Amino acid sequence: MRKRWLWPAALVASLLLAVAGCGGDDEDGAGDTGGETAAEQVITVNWGTEPPSLDPGLASDTTSANILLNIMDPLVKLDDDLEPVPTAAESWEVSDDGTTYTFTLRDDLAWTNGDPVTAEDFAYSWKRTISPELGADYAYQFFGIQGASDYNGCEENCDAMADEVGVRAVDERTLEVTLTSPQPWFLQQLAHHSFLAVHRPTVEQFGDTWTEASNIVTNGPFRLARWEHDSRIDLVKWEEWRDADSVTLTRVNGRMISDGTTAVQAFEAGEIDAQVGGLPPQEMQRLKTLPEYQQYPALGTYYYGFNVENITDPNQRRAMAVAINRRAIIDNVAQADQLPATGYTPEGTPGFDTLNPESEWLPEEGDIDRAKELMDQVQNPKTNINLFHNDAPGHREIAVAVQDMWKELGLNVTIRAQEWAQYLEFIGPPPSGDVDVFRLGWIGDFVDAINFLEMWTCRSGNNSTNYCDENYDRIVEEVQTGNLEEDERFDRYAELEQMLFGSDGAVPLIPIYWYTYVNLERENIQETFNLNLLDQVDLTTVEVQE
Repeated sequence: MRKRWLWPAALVASLLLAVAGCGGDDEDGAGDTGGETAAEQVITVNWGTEPPSLDPGLASDTTSANILLNIMDPLVKLDDDLEPVPTAAESWEVSDDGTTYTFTLRDDLAWTNGDPVTAEDFAYSWKRTISPELGADYAYQFFGIQGASDYNGCEENCDAMADEVGVRAVDERTLEVTLTSPQPWFLQQLAHHSFLAVHRPTVEQFGDTWTEASNIVTNGPFRLARWEHDSRIDLVKWEEWRDADSVTLTRVNGRMISDGTTAVQAFEAGEIDAQVGGLPPQEMQRLKTLPEYQQYPALGTYYYGFNVENITDPNQRRAMAVAINRRAIIDNVAQADQLPATGYTPEGTPGFDTLNPESEWLPEEGDIDRAKELMDQVQNPKTNINLFHNDAPGHREIAVAVQDMWKELGLNVTIRAQEWAQYLEFIGPPPSGDVDVFRLGWIGDFVDAINFLEMWTCRSGNNSTNYCDENYDRIVEEVQTGNLEEDERFDRYAELEQMLFGSDGAVPLIPIYWYTYVNLERENIQETFNLNLLDQVDLTTVEVQE
């Protein structure tokens, strides 16, 4: 047996120090609140936006993921130290060479229609997500599994290639997974929503509408009770879930108020118990003084991506990066005590001191004179820039600030906003040809730099920049398939960061800052309503107090 990775506790400690004075730190642990439990265990949460998909194979955002992880039952989940602990899996064994994982499922797993949850459900679901037919953005998450990459890219004999994928149900309760190489992040990775099982008969019966509330069959602590698109999404406790006695909440009413000011007004009017993110920058100074304000450390990066087929000259991309004053954006616009990014992989990630490039193209306060010098080297600059962002609070304000900074480079920037689901489709990959620059953020799916850096490979379903470098892909593949020691992996990560942001880096994107999470939460749920570093909220731990 291989020993599990034990570094996440130190990571949590370092990030808590980095975000000093944050709320949301429950020293006594969730559930040990010392208060009286309220008779009515119902809360209303504003998720901020419509979840683009509740299909685990297609969901690619944190809103969808948070709902999925509360209506479905993953093989493992992450504890307070981000260590993987058994959930749907009762236990697992790892081969001596670290490439074969054998999971034993619990014997009390069931779907909401009464069918048993089996190992074959996981095998089917994972192969479905990998399949070229589904076109899942997150298919690459599975490429560490033997045969997964080949199957995803197949054009003929695909059924035969599906049979070669290293996932098989040995029997109803035993799932065997064969990796291409030892991957110390694999168990953590399984807590990600893309590794959830789906109910095959339901998927096949209803097709694209299988996730509607009237059709969906789930296997987690909550059921999807109502989904009124762009308005409401309500969850109710599933009394037949295997560990229902541990769940205190009976109902979670979900709202989708995307306008930050409207959401704050609804919270202060008592219509919402938890406002998850999306606080308006213009009110941050006032909101910080409220007892309901909560701030959490994060493992994520806010960035602007370039469409490198439109802005082709690296010197123009470098100039646009150098011109941005990150400190001014954090202090005067975002105002949530974020950290200015000096590379893509956020501070707190294992190996950070080795891999962080402290890029000369990402000065904390910007350098407009250097930016102008770089622009002078561009032979055919693109001066009319379309900058796209989604219509959540704060993004326009940051875009306006960047627009002013880029104006000094002689760039005419047009800012365009879109609704979230439409936006994700519009920016691709591949992005619409109208996109020159787009705003996005990336929250870690698991705690390893590979999860950030593999995004920029040619085949990544999350690479909307059109950046493609075979040498970059080769190093990522070496990390994923080679049996590298920890120091060797960190050195490879450093090479990848240098290819992006080193002196000769391509700069296909501009990291702006490393996230923090800010919420408004009623004081009677604050002790148990907690976001972890990966922006996940576990509703099974939440309790309403008197």
